[in-house]
Amino acid sequence: MVAYSPLVKYVAGRMASGLPAHVEEADLISYGLIGLISAIERFDLGREIKFETYAIPRIRGAIIDELRSLDWVPRSVRARAREIERANAKLEHKLQRAPTDEEMANELDMSMDEFQDALIQISNSTIAALDELWTVSDASGDQISLLDTIHDPDAPDPEKIVDASELKDRVAEAIARLPEREKLVIALYYYENLTLREIGEVLGVTESRISQLHTKAVLRLRSRLGENGDSDLR
Repeated sequence: MVAYSPLVKYVAGRMASGLPAHVEEADLISYGLIGLISAIERFDLGREIKFETYAIPRIRGAIIDELRSLDWVPRSVRARAREIERANAKLEHKLQRAPTDEEMANELDMSMDEFQDALIQISNSTIAALDELWTVSDASGDQISLLDTIHDPDAPDPEKIVDASELKDRVAEAIARLPEREKLVIALYYYENLTLREIGEVLGVTESRISQLHTKAVLRLRSRLGENGDSDLR
């Protein structure tokens, strides 16, 4: 616990940056410790993966589960996010490309200011964003990483194991179809581990604008994967 507790602080810190101010990072850390305990208890030393790789999704999942149980996100914000996802899917099918902000606002019968404000509200209530697309639930309901779904010849029910490579291919394809600026934000945030503020400094825009770009990218990805029947990942 002592050796790997910094993992909890790392995950909680990244998640806290996108949550409302009233959500205390200390609370996230306490929720994450539950995930760390679970990871320590369940980790198989015989597997050829690093403990950090195994533990981080469980820490994040424990935090997500607790935040969801508190149900602090307004229903109107959840509904708006779903509306934007559906509008994006409809326009992409019609236009065969990612729709612009103006096209999205028109489809939603909103002004540009209203559309931008909606993105900010959604970004402030997003718990796990793109990370959720890379996790699934096992039979017990626990969050597990896609790494844990790779074929195991000793598994009792191999047909029930998620085909991780296929899902990764679909996610990669969906990311490749993002507008360049949104693709860059995704790469810097999820692969380079920069914060939204740091990405804003790199691109020369405000943290709020980066938050909007991140939210749009995530909603686009969710709508695309949802078209392929991955509604359980939303």
